[in-house]
Amino acid sequence: MASQRTSWNVQSSTMAQSAHNPIRQIVDKLKLDPQATKSFISLSVGDPTIFGNFNIDDSANEAVIRQLKTFKHNGYPPAHGTVDARNAVASMITTPEAPVTADDVLLANGCSGALDMCVNVLGNPGQNILLPRPGFSLYGSLAEIRSLKAKYYNLLPEENWQIDLTQMESLIDEKTCAILVNNPSNPCGSVYSQEHLKAILAVAAKHHVPIIADEIYCDLVFKGNTFYPMASLTTEVPVLSVGGLAKKWLVPGWRVGWIVIHDRNDIFKASVREGLLNLSQVILGPNSVIQAALQDILHNTPQQFYQDTIDQLEKNTKLSMDAVSKIPGLKPVQPQGAMYMMVGIDVAKFKDIASDVEFSQKLLAEESVLCLPGECFTYPNFIRIVITPTVDRLEEAYKRMDDFCTRHLK
Repeated sequence: MASQRTSWNVQSSTMAQSAHNPIRQIVDKLKLDPQATKSFISLSVGDPTIFGNFNIDDSANEAVIRQLKTFKHNGYPPAHGTVDARNAVASMITTPEAPVTADDVLLANGCSGALDMCVNVLGNPGQNILLPRPGFSLYGSLAEIRSLKAKYYNLLPEENWQIDLTQMESLIDEKTCAILVNNPSNPCGSVYSQEHLKAILAVAAKHHVPIIADEIYCDLVFKGNTFYPMASLTTEVPVLSVGGLAKKWLVPGWRVGWIVIHDRNDIFKASVREGLLNLSQVILGPNSVIQAALQDILHNTPQQFYQDTIDQLEKNTKLSMDAVSKIPGLKPVQPQGAMYMMVGIDVAKFKDIASDVEFSQKLLAEESVLCLPGECFTYPNFIRIVITPTVDRLEEAYKRMDDFCTRHLK
């Protein structure tokens, strides 16, 4: 049939129109007063490099420089990653309980790229996926642009943000394609016990639903807590675990992530493995130079680097808990790891603050301090604080928050 067009009418696709970032939608409305007399302090961005106090170890930089100078890694690598890079990830991830090889690994453009591939390979339009509430806002966005229904299971602040398993199980139906579990958690800073992870897996096994395990904050746990890879605790449930360099190695801009397929019973073998390979061929994988340096980065970075990172995060967490717990109207929940702290807002104690968004708006306007409102994470009457700024910035931010809350109390 011949075209009947008589004028230009070019529209963005339905997928593009449904794409959104809830954090940006809210934060873009939180305008900094250009006449503000106080310096701006951001406690909002989960990028550990911003303030200069968290940096990758020199040995990793040197490993990248060595590979650059060889001139051997300027071309296209295999779409799902080079064998050496996939071996580097596999040998780091493998455990006696959940052995993996390079054949079980695909590299991606950051952990968010890995999550995108996992949601893509498991979900069809009209199905649903179970996501944490509060949870990283990208999860819902990835579901929405694929016409997947996001069903939110509740995390319980009074139980260190453990999952309400009964409520989660009630969400599962024949159209549930996956359960996404984030441990350690953004935004909560929680770290799940072995027992709790096994209980989650028991629900997944009962209903034959695969797990997407977002473990980007693996090993960033504080004293008294232990990180357990989810796949190491099951021989029954197929798990796609995702990770990357961004947080543990403090280089989010390097954009290298991975998917590890844990599939002891070949449940994914029929189509999911092939589907992930197909998706990787569309994306063409992360940059070749970092892939070439991955063996050194993952296996030769000094242990002291990791310990120094955790020590600094723990110091900042203690400072944050001590300071915020004394601020009237606020109630912080003790983080167990990661880089974040959730803080409850008792709006009933304030004379002119009715919500977490209004709290964040007024705090920014009056004190030039930016925290993300809980609405960004589908959890009202909380704010998320990033604990990676320098000590002096944190101290000043909490002083201003104290002044702000005192001023607005009934």
